[in-house]
Amino acid sequence: MTDTALSTVMSARPIWAALKRGMAGHCPNCGKGKMFKAYLKVNDVCPSCSTPLYHQQADDAPPYFTIFIAGHVVVAVMLAVDTFNDNLSMGLQMAIWPLFAMILCLVLLPVIKGGLIAYQWAMRMHGFASEPDYPA
Repeated sequence: MTDTALSTVMSARPIWAALKRGMAGHCPNCGKGKMFKAYLKVNDVCPSCSTPLYHQQADDAPPYFTIFIAGHVVVAVMLAVDTFNDNLSMGLQMAIWPLFAMILCLVLLPVIKGGLIAYQWAMRMHGFASEPDYPA
């Protein structure tokens, strides 16, 4: 089968809708079922529409993007606070910034992992290419 015939058979999936659903922790297909059964453990199939999610290969990308984003946010906020308020003690700063970075990473990690899995689903990457479209 040629690439044009294959692209005709496989319809495009909505990328932005899938990303929004995935970043919210929902199935990229229907948006109703939960993507995660635990903090970062992905369901094998969507409990709502039965779309297989076990094909995902997020691997090390979500932690990498999380650290990249959180590092930039924490350093920017730290520099802004240091610029406008110079009477914070060093001990207080040593307590605040690592805690802020840890909380930010814990919040961002499932959001980024959900978005990455939804992107893989929408772009038919890895095993998602062989799966038919399931009605939402």
